[in-house]
Amino acid sequence: MADDPAFFRARAAAEHAAAEAATLDNVRDRCERAERAWTVMAERAERTRRQRDEREAASAARVAAG
Repeated sequence: MADDPAFFRARAAAEHAAAEAATLDNVRDRCERAERAWTVMAERAERTRRQRDEREAASAARVAAG
């Protein structure tokens, strides 16, 4: 879970729904900030996973080549 983009996206969606349902401005603002933070974490986790996959593929190609 620590780096699961799907979990982060789900949390962002939950915060978005909470912001939509909020009647108080400060609660809506807090939920919107939380949504942005969860989205950034999801993007970072996706980028990290993609970079890790690329490094592993490059390493495997070097091993296979020789």
